[in-house]
Amino acid sequence: MIQRVTHASVTIDGKVHGAIDQGFMILVGIIDSDTEETVSKMAAKIAKLRVFEDSQGKMNLALKDINGSVLSISQFTLYADCHKGNRPSFAGAGAPAYAEKMYLYFNECLRREGIRTEEGIFGADMKVELLNDGPVTICLDSKELFPNI
Repeated sequence: MIQRVTHASVTIDGKVHGAIDQGFMILVGIIDSDTEETVSKMAAKIAKLRVFEDSQGKMNLALKDINGSVLSISQFTLYADCHKGNRPSFAGAGAPAYAEKMYLYFNECLRREGIRTEEGIFGADMKVELLNDGPVTICLDSKELFPNI
C-alpha cells in the first residue's frame, strides 16, 4: 500500500526511528510465496511510479524526478482475512522470519534503485505519522502485477 506524502515518520519506543519529507510511505506486506524476484520487481515498479505532479499539474514524475524518499513499514495486517466472523485471521501473512528477510530485501532493492529509504523495525509496535498528499493512495499486489512468478 503506497501513500504519496509531503512528510512521514515512524516512532518506536517514543523515539523517531525514521522520517522523510516528500515521497512515499509504503505499508509492506509479505506472503510466503513472495520471492526475491517478486520483491525486486515490486521495488523497481515503485521507484518508477509516476504519481508526482509536473509543472502542468499532471501526475508524470517519479520519486527520482522529485528527489523523493520512502518510509517503508512492515505490515502483516494487510493480509487480514475477514470472511468469517468479526476477528480477522492473519494466517495468509508470511511466516515472520521469512517475511522479515523479504521486507529487509525489499528496502535494499529500493536503495539499489537509488531511492533514499527509511524503515521501521519488523514486528515492533510502531506509531506512524504522515500527511497524505492528494490524497494519493495506490494498492500494488504482486500476485496481480507478476502472476507468472
